[in-house]
Formats: sequence, C-alpha cells, structure tokens
Amino acid sequence: MENYQSAQHAAQPPRGGSMAIIPVMLCFFCMGFVDLVGIASNYVKEDLSLTDSVANIFPSLVFFWFLIFSVPTGMLMNKIGRKKTVLLSLVVTAVSLLLPIFGQNFGIMLVAFSLLGIGNALMQTSLNPLVSTVMGGGNLASTLTFGQFVKAIASFSAPYLAMWGATQIIPEFGLNWRILFAIFLIVGLISTLWLWATPIHEEPIEGKPSTFIECFKLLGTPIVLLSFLGIMCHVGIDVGTNTTAPKILMERLGMTLNEAAFATSLYFIFRTIGCLTGSFFLRVLRMRTFFIISVCMMALSMCGLFFGHEKWVLYAAIALVGYGNSNVFSMCFATALESMPDKQNEVSGLMIMGLFGGTVFPLLMGFMSDAMGQAGAVIVMAVGVIYLFSYIKQTK
Repeated sequence: MENYQSAQHAAQPPRGGSMAIIPVMLCFFCMGFVDLVGIASNYVKEDLSLTDSVANIFPSLVFFWFLIFSVPTGMLMNKIGRKKTVLLSLVVTAVSLLLPIFGQNFGIMLVAFSLLGIGNALMQTSLNPLVSTVMGGGNLASTLTFGQFVKAIASFSAPYLAMWGATQIIPEFGLNWRILFAIFLIVGLISTLWLWATPIHEEPIEGKPSTFIECFKLLGTPIVLLSFLGIMCHVGIDVGTNTTAPKILMERLGMTLNEAAFATSLYFIFRTIGCLTGSFFLRVLRMRTFFIISVCMMALSMCGLFFGHEKWVLYAAIALVGYGNSNVFSMCFATALESMPDKQNEVSGLMIMGLFGGTVFPLLMGFMSDAMGQAGAVIVMAVGVIYLFSYIKQTK
C-alpha cells in the first residue's frame, strides 16, 4: 500500500533477475492478509458473544504495532538486508495464521491478531524497498501499483473464504469460517519458501537509519504533523469501514453475518478500482482537485451510512468510501515528503507510524456503537472525514 519509500532506490540496476519478481508479488498477496481482521473480528464477536467495544480490540491490536515497529524495522533492514526482513515478516505472519486453526478462545485470538499486526508492520516497511532492489530502475512505479492490485485480491477474497467456510465446511472438521486462516497459511508458507530460494543481490545500505527521536522531532513541522494526522484518519476510516460495514447491514437490514460479509468485499473492490485509476487521474488533474473529489465522495458515504436504511443506499455508500479513501494515503504522504526532501527517511518512518490510526478509530467506534448503535461508529469516521476537509489547503 505504501510505496514511496522505494523511490530513492529506483536508479539502481536489476539485482534479482526477471523471475525474482514472482515470489515478491506473492508477498504482496501475503501483505493483504492483514485485511482479514475486519471480517474475522465480526465472526469472533459472534462466536464468543462479545460487545462491539471488546470485539474492536482485535483490529486495534493489529495496527497498534505499526507505532512500535515501523522505524526499528528500517534499522533492522540496514543490518540484515531487505530480503531477510521480509522473510522474518512472513514467518511471524505464518505463526499468526497457525494459532486460530487450533482454537479460538479469546487469548488465542489476541495473540494471533497481535502477531498478524507485527508481521504486517515488518512487511509494509520492508517489502516495497525489496521491490526496488529486484527491479533496479525498470518500471518500478507500475510494478508497485500491480503489487497493490495483488494485495487487494487477498483483501476482498477474505470475506468470501470466511463465508464459504462458515456455510460449507463440515462441522466435524472444527474450522468453519476459520478455514480462511488455513488457506492463507498455505499461501504464506509457499511464499516464504519461494522467496527464501530466490537469489536476490543487495548492495549495503548507506546512511544513518532513522530513530524515534528524529522522527518525533519532525512533528514540530506543521505540514508533517498535519499529514501524519491525515494518514491516521485515512487508516482509521479504512479499518473502521472494513469492520463496521457488515454490522450496519445486519443492524438495518436484518442480514446474517454470512450475508453481510459481502460489504467488506464490496469496500475492497472499489478501493482496488480507486488504486488502479487514481494514478491516471493524478496525472491529468491537480492533486488538490482530486483530493477534494475524494473527500467529497467520503462525505457522501458518511451520510449514506448514517441515514441509509435501504440496501442500495448502503451499498452505494460503502462503494463511495472505498473509492474515495483509496488514494488519500498517497496524497498525504507525497505532500509530506515533498515538504522536506532532505529528511525523506525520517518522514517516511513517521508516516508509516501514522497507520496507528487503525488502532485509535476502531476502539472509539466500538464504544460509540455500544452506546448508540452503528450510527455512533459512523460519527467517529465522519470526524476523520471532516479533518480531511481541513487538510485540503495543504495539498498542492
């Protein structure tokens, strides 16, 4: 999802051969495993009879680890290399997928979701730079865009796999919807072994790695702080919609969880379309114009999710927020990066830590939905949209 850290390596010659890109693209699919948190938390809530505020701890846990691990991962890459860092992230991810296969009590799921977040924080920070190593300078931007498309396949397939498992798997096998973890685990193991067996030459990384102190000092620069908050809102709305959309359909339309799980896939389908078309629109439109269009789409979506009680209204609202939110990160990130070209490493690390918004928003949404239904969760997301309106004047 977050591609800009790779740009500074684009001028190097190819390091991994033409076939090395295939296992790397499979790693992008594994990066998408993190998005199973939305539908999985809904099934865990139903199985364990949890409240919204308790169930929303799971997506919050996943994104909490970005606050802790993003900058240290950059330092780790300088010591052991990008490929080994990605392999480490795949191993941690595989363990997180293995645990729920053997049970789904509250403790196991807490550990599993924590490890999923840690593994994804490592992967988000290290995989894009690995692509630049493999590609050298050849078609890097288009390769990264295709990687996001591959990632999105995992994102919107997760709800379908969970629904299939919940309705088709023989109960005696004891997996039901958790067959999702088993299928993703197999793909993760294949990806790990394939990448491990693929030779990729890496040049030593020069320069001093970013530290927490260096990153946090940049928050004193207004544009960096505002962009950081913008990314927190983007990720909070992303995770919030992923988690809350099925609940809204269940509350307003009386759907079962298996029927309502389609909402998560619908969101990711339109988010994928937004990623693929956004690169074109950003070439033919001013960034500020496209940012305004995106945020207006999100505002219309919040109105639909708050007031809508018909299926077509709610589906349209989910599609709007999926498309509108798809390019907000890249625009906020680019604005911050261009504002301090001599501090790109520090700015990049800080913006990745902004993914911590995926922890803050679901927690607040859980408390609000317990107090006043899913409309309360929409209000929390709407606050994020309002902030993004205030950010418009920062875009160029």
